[in-house]
Amino acid sequence: MSGNFKKFLLLWAGELISSIGGGLTSFGLGVYVFRQTGSAAYMGLVTLLAFLPTLLLSVPAGVLADRFDRRLLMMIGDGFSGLGVAFILICMKCGGATMLQICTGVLVSAVFSSLLEPSYRATITDLLSKEEFSKASGLVSLAGSARYLFSPVIAGFLLSISDITLLLAIDICTFFVTVTATAIVRKSITTKKAETSSSFAESIGEGWQAVHGRKGVFKLILVSSAITMFMGVLQILVEPMVLSIADEKILGITETVCACGMLVSGLILGITGIKKGYVKILRISFFMAGAFMAGISLFENVIPICLFGFMFFAVLPFANNCLDYLARTNIPDHLQGRAWGFIGSLSQIGYVAAYGLSGIAADAFGRLTGYGVGRGAALMILISGVLLAVSAVTLLRDRDIQQLENENAADARQLV
Repeated sequence: MSGNFKKFLLLWAGELISSIGGGLTSFGLGVYVFRQTGSAAYMGLVTLLAFLPTLLLSVPAGVLADRFDRRLLMMIGDGFSGLGVAFILICMKCGGATMLQICTGVLVSAVFSSLLEPSYRATITDLLSKEEFSKASGLVSLAGSARYLFSPVIAGFLLSISDITLLLAIDICTFFVTVTATAIVRKSITTKKAETSSSFAESIGEGWQAVHGRKGVFKLILVSSAITMFMGVLQILVEPMVLSIADEKILGITETVCACGMLVSGLILGITGIKKGYVKILRISFFMAGAFMAGISLFENVIPICLFGFMFFAVLPFANNCLDYLARTNIPDHLQGRAWGFIGSLSQIGYVAAYGLSGIAADAFGRLTGYGVGRGAALMILISGVLLAVSAVTLLRDRDIQQLENENAADARQLV
C-alpha cells in the first residue's frame, strides 16, 4: 500500500464519520417532519433544500477547488456546515423547531457543504494513481452509503430512548473529527500552485469545455441525471411508505438491512476493483436496480422490502464505480475540480424533480384513492423502478458512451 493511499484512507475515514453523522440528522429530521405533518411533500421539501445548494453551487465550488487549497476548502465546508445543524438544535431545545426553522438550518448547512464534493473528488486524483482509482471509488461509495447503512439503525435506537436533539448533537461532534483528519492530510501534502491566469468566468468555461467537449462524458452525465430522478423518488418515499406500516425503530432496522447490500459490494470493490467492461457493468447494474426498486413497492411487509432493498443497494456500488471511472479517466487532471463541479451539478438535476414532485404526487394519490400516503408512495416507487430499468437498457447503449472505455484517457488531456 502506497503512502498516498494511506493518506487517502485517513481522509476517507473522516468522510465516513461525517456521513454517519449527517445520516443521523437526515433520518431524525425525516421522522420528525413526517410525524409532525403526516406529509411526504414536506419531507421532500426538506430534502430538496438540503440538496439544492450543492446543485447550484457545485460549479463555482469546482472552480475554487482548482484555484485554491482543496484541503482547506474541505475543512471550511465540513466545519461551517455544522452551523446549520447547531441552529436547528438550538431551536429544538427552545421548545421545538418550526418547518421554517428546520428549512433555514438545512439550507445553511447545505451551502457550506457544497464546497466539499469537488475538492474531495479532486483531492483523490491528487493522491492516487490511475490504477488505484477503482479501489478508491469502491471505498468512497461505501463511505457515502454509511448514512444509509449505519445511521438509520443507530438513529432508530436512539430515538427510542431519547429524541432528535441527541442525533443533532452527535452530528455536530462528527464535524470536528472530519476537519481534524483533513487537516492532517493537508499538512502532509504539498499544495500545487493554482493556475490563476484566467478569470473566474473563464475557469468556469474551461470546466464546461472539459465536460461538454467530450461527447461520451456529456451524454453519460445526461443519462445519469435521468437515472438520479428515478432513484430520488425512492430516497424520498421509502420512509413514508415504511412509516405507514411500522414505527421509526423498525424503519431504522429496515434501512440498515437494505443498505448492507451496499456494504458487501463496497467491500468487494474496495479489495478487487473492476478491471474492464465498465459500460456493460453500468448498464446491467442500473437495470437490476430498477427491477429491485419496483420489487420494494409491491409489499406491505418489511421482510420482502428488506430483501429487495438489500439487492437494490448491492448493485449501486458497481454502477457508481463505473460512472466514476469513466468520467475521471476522460478528464484532464488540471481540470478535475472544475469538471467535477459540472458533473455533480448536471448529473443530479434529476433529484430536483424527484424531491420537488414525488412527495406531492404520493400525497395526492393517497387522498384521491383513500389508501393513504404510504401506498401512494409505493405506486410512485413502482413507476420509477420500471422507468429506471428501461432507461438503463436503452440510453446506455449510446455509441459515444461505449467509446469512453476504449479510448485512452490521455486523449482527453489534449482537449484543452
